[in-house]
Parts: sequence; C-alpha cells; structure tokens
Amino acid sequence: MTVISWIILGLLAGAIAKFLLPGRDPGGLIGTTLIGIAGAFIGGWISARWMDHPITKDFYDGATWAAAIGGSLVLLIAYRLLFGNSRD
Repeated sequence: MTVISWIILGLLAGAIAKFLLPGRDPGGLIGTTLIGIAGAFIGGWISARWMDHPITKDFYDGATWAAAIGGSLVLLIAYRLLFGNSRD
C-alpha cells in the first residue's frame, strides 16, 4: 500500500475507533484524525514486526484493518489517559 492508502486507512480507522470509544476527546476532530493515522501506521508496524503478519498490498485485508483500528484504539485510550478531558 502507498502512503496515501495508509492515510486513508488511518482516517477511517480513527473514525471507527472514535465510534467504538465514544466521548469527548481533548484534541477534537483533528486530534482524533491524527491519532487514527498514527494508529494505522503503528498497528501495521506492530503487526508486521511482532505478530508475523506482513503488511499486504491489499487495501481490503481484514488483518490490516484490525491492526489499524487496534492501533488507533490504543493511541486514543493513551491520549485520553495522558491529557484527560480538557474540554470540560
């Protein structure tokens, strides 16, 4: 996959992670979007490095999506723990 594909996958993974973990985020829409993109990259890297699942060139690979969404969820939870709900 190209970098553009990873960014699109990250945007969608961030939206799915936000849907799965509702609530107000300290960073708002832009912060959640950036977390989704970073989560896609990190989830793909972890999947390829430690889970012995190489990154495929197929955009519709279920394991790639699961890794991207999982990475986004982990980063979103960590972001909420570190920065809390500063929008109160």
